[in-house]
Amino acid sequence: MSGLPDTAPQDPGAHIVIIGAGQAGLMAAEALRSGGSSAAITLLGDEPHAPYHRPPLSKAWLAGEVDAAQLLMRAPEMLARKQITLRTGSPVQAIDRAAQQVRLADGSALPYTGLVLATGATPRRLPLPGAEAANVLTLRSRDDAVAIAAGLARCQAEGLPLVVIGGGFIGLEVAATARKKGVAVTVLEAAPRLLGRVLSPQLSDWYAALHRSHGVALELGAAIERLVVQDGQARAVQLADGRALPCGLVVLGVGVQPNDALAREAGLAVDRGIVVDACGRTADPLIVAAGDCAARRLPDGRLLRLESVQNASEQGKSAAAALLGQERPFTATPWFWSDQYDRKLQMAGLSEGADQAVLRGSLDEGPFSVFQYRAGRLVAVDSVNAAKDHLTARKLLDAGVSPTPEQAADLGFNLAGLLAG
Repeated sequence: MSGLPDTAPQDPGAHIVIIGAGQAGLMAAEALRSGGSSAAITLLGDEPHAPYHRPPLSKAWLAGEVDAAQLLMRAPEMLARKQITLRTGSPVQAIDRAAQQVRLADGSALPYTGLVLATGATPRRLPLPGAEAANVLTLRSRDDAVAIAAGLARCQAEGLPLVVIGGGFIGLEVAATARKKGVAVTVLEAAPRLLGRVLSPQLSDWYAALHRSHGVALELGAAIERLVVQDGQARAVQLADGRALPCGLVVLGVGVQPNDALAREAGLAVDRGIVVDACGRTADPLIVAAGDCAARRLPDGRLLRLESVQNASEQGKSAAAALLGQERPFTATPWFWSDQYDRKLQMAGLSEGADQAVLRGSLDEGPFSVFQYRAGRLVAVDSVNAAKDHLTARKLLDAGVSPTPEQAADLGFNLAGLLAG
């Protein structure tokens, strides 16, 4: 993809519109200001809330450990001081590239000289009979989390179980939080193991044992036939083997779909996300994209779409730089985390295609890490309650330094020493 022309918006008459007021959109807005842009900046959010942190929604928020004020990333008055106009409750209906306008759902239009697409993603629903029941919920937004918290409170009060469909991070985090509240939980996962796309079999099994030790009933290889609905509420989840699992609440955690419809309808390239280069640029020199909605074209031609705070933040900054006519490719090692019970999983790198896993530490006796290799090269490290390993792993992967499997397994070997010089 070609870079932006030298006439990228830098004058007071310019107007940069950012669609999406989440992590990526907010980072782009602030990076534009800190990068010296004097353009007017409008940040458009679908939701009625100012930008807020999403990771706590499935954990601390559901557990009642944080309040709305603690979720807030930036208060509207703070954005106003930076001359960033925040418009909440303002969904966008279409992008008119020829006229350089975005059309809002209320019928109004905003002109742009630069456009950031930070539209995020939407949780998938399942095409199951009964899935439209009022107590079958997904978790993405603050309002979703409020509804799930209310459902868990009802389950607590009435002694009703929670059924989680999907053994990914969101589903397992909700399950862990529900168990802390004393709610009975069953997790249904269609695959033969938990987190099968992102964790080694060894670590998948460890997480299964962790959840079972906290009283979660796990059903792996589960086939769901329908949800039994009475009076608009799901009362049971009917499995293909004939069993019916009672429920007071059902949470779906079966992945997300990138919100790329606006881009597709505007004629931009879309392939399971809005196709961008390492700087967040689309084929239109006035339009960039960042965050969960963006699929980055790698040097080998493959597309990579990541769902993480780090990716949203860094892509947002890269996209802002592109609109300023600068090159700021985001190529750092991706990292993720998940809190379940008193265990913090920190992941560095991407384990796709790994053919060897090496354990550093003990699965039974404390902090440990799983080093994953592909064709003898380190590609990812998954650490549980081992922050030092995680930080070292990120540095090793960024530097392209690969300890041998024997070095990784040896607790007495100083991995950080490989970075010296």
